[in-house]
Amino acid sequence: MAGHAPARYIDLHALHPLPASLLNRGEDDEPKTLLLGGAVRGMVSSQAWKRAMRMLLEEELDEHAARTRMLPLRVADALRVTGWPDDLAAFAGAQIVRSASTQGLKTEARQGGITSALLYLPRDILTDLVQLCQEHRARLEEARAQAADAAAQPKASGKKRRAATVPAVLPTRKVAALIKRRTATINLFGRMLAEIPGAHVDGAVQVAHAFTVHQSDPQPDYFTAVEDWAAPHDTGSAHLQTGFFTTGILYRYATVNLTELTRNLGDHDQALRLTALFAEAFIESLPQAKKTATAPPTVPHLVHYAVRDRRPVSYAAAFEQPVRHTPGGGHTLPAVAALSRHAAALNRLLGGRRRIAHGYASLQDTPIDDLGTPHPSFDDLTDALTQAAAQPSPAPAAA
Repeated sequence: MAGHAPARYIDLHALHPLPASLLNRGEDDEPKTLLLGGAVRGMVSSQAWKRAMRMLLEEELDEHAARTRMLPLRVADALRVTGWPDDLAAFAGAQIVRSASTQGLKTEARQGGITSALLYLPRDILTDLVQLCQEHRARLEEARAQAADAAAQPKASGKKRRAATVPAVLPTRKVAALIKRRTATINLFGRMLAEIPGAHVDGAVQVAHAFTVHQSDPQPDYFTAVEDWAAPHDTGSAHLQTGFFTTGILYRYATVNLTELTRNLGDHDQALRLTALFAEAFIESLPQAKKTATAPPTVPHLVHYAVRDRRPVSYAAAFEQPVRHTPGGGHTLPAVAALSRHAAALNRLLGGRRRIAHGYASLQDTPIDDLGTPHPSFDDLTDALTQAAAQPSPAPAAA
């Protein structure tokens, strides 16, 4: 019996210089850091960069999704706009999550009935859910009246009355089908939703935390804000604070499982197109925190790709030993050299049998060894990796 073809992965690596910035902060409102190789590194979490990539992709595709716990409240708001009374709109919004499955989605009564789980949905689902409620308004009005009557019944003396379980009013199959719909980014990044059968989507993308390749302690920035309407002879400031920022060369890594993405989409050509768009978003995206005070929109100094079968390979270990700057200053060239050396070592260890293609594009004019085919631009790099990803896997060697 013939075996399955090995999974196809597209690895993306970047060395990305950042000026003073605060792309991602922790609970203490300071830049995120990690300890690696005995040195403190600046860090940008994968979640922050995934959101930046998702926003860019959705804008490019004009196909938007929302991560939310507010679905029943937003449905109720949309119904009120069309003229529904408050109590009926709220009941209908609650019925959306109650009718989504046999038991209904779990909600938080003390928080207004928001869902317990964070849902990941197409944004235009609201239009369809409002239409569904309009079609079943009579049933919702009847169920709302029955629920109100039940709530008004006096308690039996000496006994606690159990809170009645409100039955589902809306057609479960239709509600579930709407909630299970996917956008391109849902197919890419996946969706965890176990409460509705068939709604879970395995993610086809892995994104690593970005980190500086060298030691990078958070740097303080003491600043003041002047009072423009100060009283005469008042020379004090209206606001004093110390902020912190990060500088450095980030190593960034992500990988696309083209096989999983094709399975999610059901179309190999669409999966290749979405992979190319993801590669563009990986290169061009930047988290937006503190952007007006730091203006950090740089582009990567170098982007390297490798198309592989069976498993992806990160180059993060290239920077376990922090890169030291050159005698004249600068971490960029030593970082490129460290990445190239690590790629050479991995190429020697792993061999080329499962590496379909590799290449790079860089601001450097001089060739870079061991990173594959040089490409003059990021556009050329994206075209090349897409063409390589479309190639069939090589036949296994004969026994």
